[in-house]
Amino acid sequence: MRKTLKKRRKKCQTDYSKRIKLLQSGIPRIVFRRTNRYIIAQYVTSKEALDSIVVGISSKMLLNYGWPKEKEGSLKSTSASYLTGFLLGKKIKDGKLETPICDSGGIRNIRKNRFFSFLNGLQDSGVGIKCDKEFFPTEDRIKGKHLKEDFSKTFEAIKSKIEKE
Repeated sequence: MRKTLKKRRKKCQTDYSKRIKLLQSGIPRIVFRRTNRYIIAQYVTSKEALDSIVVGISSKMLLNYGWPKEKEGSLKSTSASYLTGFLLGKKIKDGKLETPICDSGGIRNIRKNRFFSFLNGLQDSGVGIKCDKEFFPTEDRIKGKHLKEDFSKTFEAIKSKIEKE
């Protein structure tokens, strides 16, 4: 008898063996997803394989904190992913939620990419996620000093607004 594969496994969208290990741990997860336009981050708890989103944010929310409208196309950049992680970390700390583990899904974890920039933002906000600092992008890259127009002043202004909230 032929075994049928699930649709999401065929398309390499879900690794069910990895997912079952995450669910069996009973620890809440931070889910990091990158779309063509935004970074999406969610604090997810699972009970009996049913996921419930406790806190969910998108990098589009950075527009409310002073992200320039003319740079709206860069809401998936390294700076945006750091600030998204920082914002999610602040919401986790304010809600007094349990320390989560990270779920990157099908994203390849390459050193110094947006995912590790996001984790750096989580750590800087005070969430106790463990990760070696050697994987994080440099401060100049996170702040946007490598760009044609120096983005560091805008970056610092947005970060201070998130801290004050």
